[in-house]
Amino acid sequence: MDINFELYKIFYYCAENKSFSTAAKRLFITQSAVSQSIRQLEKQLGVTLFFRKSRTVQLTSEGELLYSYASQAFNFLKTAESKLQELEDLKSGEIRIGVSDSICKYFVMPYIKKFGNLYPHIAIKVVNRTTPQLLEVLKNGLVDMVISTLPVNNDTFSSSPFIKVDDIFVASKKYSELKNKIIPLKVLNEYPLVMLHSDSSTRKSIDAFFAEHGLSCSPEIELESLDLLVEFALIGTGIAYVLKDSALDNINNGQLFQIETEEQLPQREVGIVTMKNVMLSKAVNTFIDILV
Repeated sequence: MDINFELYKIFYYCAENKSFSTAAKRLFITQSAVSQSIRQLEKQLGVTLFFRKSRTVQLTSEGELLYSYASQAFNFLKTAESKLQELEDLKSGEIRIGVSDSICKYFVMPYIKKFGNLYPHIAIKVVNRTTPQLLEVLKNGLVDMVISTLPVNNDTFSSSPFIKVDDIFVASKKYSELKNKIIPLKVLNEYPLVMLHSDSSTRKSIDAFFAEHGLSCSPEIELESLDLLVEFALIGTGIAYVLKDSALDNINNGQLFQIETEEQLPQREVGIVTMKNVMLSKAVNTFIDILV
């Protein structure tokens, strides 16, 4: 049975107010239009919904049954309207951010804190993965946005710059012969290197840098966590290529030192990535505005 929803709306207002004329005023239509609509609904349903009196109307038993369901439906719609307004006013909702552990820890946390203070009723969900994994969860709709290394060479996504970060080589005193010296990349490549897994964007960037200088990079150890890179450098397993901010405390207290290379290491650009042609919620757009 395909009945115009507008007829149920008119029925609801008539039943709620027990008057066709009051319903007409609230709906901004004529009383004649209300009467015609009720007759049409009764005809399509095959029942009588109202007992007509001179000034008021009374529901029949069939009308009472329909009203019990119609009132529930309209209450649900009113609740939905209220919830949608809360989302628009940033009084409820959720944002889902995909970001690597290190970028989150050293660069994004202050923005999450600021957003949380400004909009305490918005839930914040953070998903930590490598860049390829983050792009996959974004594509699958599990997060609203991703903060990752650029560029992202995929027409499915849209990206904008956020920050530029520095990656450096660090070592423990085990490799003290390299301290306070400027080392050619070729020489450094002869030492055991500790790097991220080959699938990571950071690793792909440094691999390309080595290739530009006619070198092939073959790390002794490959890891999936930037923070673990620092830990492996601390125990002397090799020279680690790390996010500079993740190693600063250890450099300042003398546990590690930065190795300077003759060739200037590339800066890494980190950006905000979203799905193309997907409308973002006001909460997500507000968080992005805070970031940039």
